Amino acid sequence: MKAILVDDTKLARQELGYLLKGIADIDVVAEAANVDEAKTLIEEHRPDLIFLDIQMPGKDGFALLEELDEVPEVIFVTAYNEYAMKAFDFNALDYLQKPVKAERLARALNKVRDRLAGKLAPEKERLTESSQVFVKDGEHCWFVELKNIRIFEIYDNYTKIYFEDQTPMIPRTLNYMEKRLDPQVFFRANRQQIINLKWIDKVEPWFSGSIRIHLRDDSIVEVSRRQTLKFKELMSF
Repeated sequence: MKAILVDDTKLARQELGYLLKGIADIDVVAEAANVDEAKTLIEEHRPDLIFLDIQMPGKDGFALLEELDEVPEVIFVTAYNEYAMKAFDFNALDYLQKPVKAERLARALNKVRDRLAGKLAPEKERLTESSQVFVKDGEHCWFVELKNIRIFEIYDNYTKIYFEDQTPMIPRTLNYMEKRLDPQVFFRANRQQIINLKWIDKVEPWFSGSIRIHLRDDSIVEVSRRQTLKFKELMSF
């Protein structure tokens, strides 16, 4: 499997690379020292797996995952343990603390192999449009059918939910929401938004081969060029 190492510390990349060198089915195709480098390399190589540091100068590892249109399997590698719960919100397969031990790395890689082989089921089942979810924002609470939610939108490490005239925010990332939602109904239009396809009113061409989607509530969502191709594949005969 193809892997990319993302860590701002060269020594940390070298140590992890040394451990991976003796593993026959791992091919480290690239290394990155920051989020911008990593994003470019991930889009170029399309790896099966990234080993991702969390704390880096400028943007952190979580920011990288929010910027990707397609997220490979993720193993976080960090010197800090306070990010563990947040890491699994991003559907990370494992969370390794530095210095990484060979036996602990081996267990993490087994999880990746199982996932890629289709043996490891997601932690939670997909939510369908008929599912009813509980939403709490501060002192306000709602039970909402997913078919009534038209947009999920990133807001820092929160997701803003649009239904009726309400826009509560929940402490979940957009990547987490994408993993939970039915992809036949909820579509990742761009890095910031997931839309309910049943709410589409019309579609219009936009810049550089991309499209804009008009929803029935008069919202307008710009779809990235990459996601425009996916949208056309999804919605065509």
